[in-house]
Amino acid sequence: MACVTGTLVLAGTPIGDVADAPPRLAAELEGADIVAAEDTRRLRRLTQALGVHTRGRVVSYFEGNEAARTPELVEALAGGSRVLLVTDAGMPSVSDPGYRLVAAAVEQNIKVTAVPGPSAVLTALALSGLPVDRFCFEGFLPRKAGERLGRLREVERERRTLVYFEAPHRLDDTLAAMAEVFGPDRRAAVCRELTKTYEEVKRGGLGELAAWAAQGVRGEITVVVEGAPETGPEELDAAELVARVRVREEAGERRKEAIAAVAAEAGLPKREVFDAVVEAKNAARPASGEGKGLS
Repeated sequence: MACVTGTLVLAGTPIGDVADAPPRLAAELEGADIVAAEDTRRLRRLTQALGVHTRGRVVSYFEGNEAARTPELVEALAGGSRVLLVTDAGMPSVSDPGYRLVAAAVEQNIKVTAVPGPSAVLTALALSGLPVDRFCFEGFLPRKAGERLGRLREVERERRTLVYFEAPHRLDDTLAAMAEVFGPDRRAAVCRELTKTYEEVKRGGLGELAAWAAQGVRGEITVVVEGAPETGPEELDAAELVARVRVREEAGERRKEAIAAVAAEAGLPKREVFDAVVEAKNAARPASGEGKGLS
């Protein structure tokens, strides 16, 4: 006889206006055996706003305890429980806690389903005025400047529209870095406080937006950036190839990966970039015997 397991339900929650809560959310909150919430206080405010009561056990499930709590929830699922996972806003596991639990449940052949709901990624994309037929979600950029520049250079020639999350106090630095890598005229949109009272969508070139953000911005931020224009392979001399490899290495990439990335950017064989790097390295070495006394 097959073992009957429970079900993991990922529930989207409002990103601002509580009236955007999906109709099924109330029923799932009331019927779940366990509700795992990123912030139990915010969950309480949500249930009060929806006029529902959670009959099941409520536990916290956030970045700090995600690894430790996942086995406990998987055990409950394996025992037949219906576990509802909610985060502070939007869909669990999309730049929010949840990926570990989903992966663990899938590994144990436990059913995973979802209550679709509001998404800051799709909402910002739709409001941006930029192409939406192809896009990629890049989440949060690294906090350190060098790592941030390195991550941006990885997608410097990405032709799909790019979507990022960012904290308001880092927005000006991020937009300035984007302007440096993508160019100040690359079109973008900063979407702030989506679906809330002070919702704002600021559109313009990255340089213009960086100057605007330097004056201070508040609220939850989603940044949408236009993809790179279609161009042919760059014609780069050996010195420029070596310089680009060096920049990537300084950002933390291994030399092999940096060479491969620069070769792809320039439309050249990896061997050609490798030879340029080796030649530059050999040229930088002092000649044998230099600085030594004659015998």
